[in-house]
Amino acid sequence: MARLVDIHPVDPQPRLVGQVVAALEEGALIAYPTDSGYALGCRIGQHDGTERIRQIRRLDAKHHFTLVCCDFGQLGQLVRLDNAAFRAIKAATPGPYTFILPATSEVPRRLAHPKKKTVGVRIPDSRVVQALLRELGEPLLSSTLILPEQAEPLTQAWEVSESLDRTVDLIVDSGDVVAEPTTVVDWSAGYPEVVRVGAGDPAPFE
Repeated sequence: MARLVDIHPVDPQPRLVGQVVAALEEGALIAYPTDSGYALGCRIGQHDGTERIRQIRRLDAKHHFTLVCCDFGQLGQLVRLDNAAFRAIKAATPGPYTFILPATSEVPRRLAHPKKKTVGVRIPDSRVVQALLRELGEPLLSSTLILPEQAEPLTQAWEVSESLDRTVDLIVDSGDVVAEPTTVVDWSAGYPEVVRVGAGDPAPFE
């Protein structure tokens, strides 16, 4: 049975944030709220967590996992950016966007796209996520929590508990979140291509 941790959405309690991070450090797979619905997350080096995410979402090897970062400095260590990408992405973050970019050597090969060597990165506009990432001190390997039979991410902790109570280790509850997934921008070819329109305004990248 998954543990439920109730964290204030505006003023996250350090003690509870620490409990979630301790679980992550022990190898937990968590479900947590972002600015675009719930997501599944584990530490980057947690190979078992990666496979559990694939099983829950029924993902194939070509799926782009997302590395969720607390700030642009952390993001810049994971992907290669030219000046145009740097300026545009910095202006749009934090926010409900996922950017697909060439991965640096900091990203384990198993997390990058097998042929393109790319990875998804994002900086959510969420105080809870920011607090978790600062305490963890590293990006979080993540995937939007869209179940195979559904079109939109889950938005409420009770829904997550009802669906995944025996599948994930911990569920963070900070109130309802929006259902719309992120806008995905593929910048791997050196220019932006909007491949999914979601919560983020696509206009700056069209």
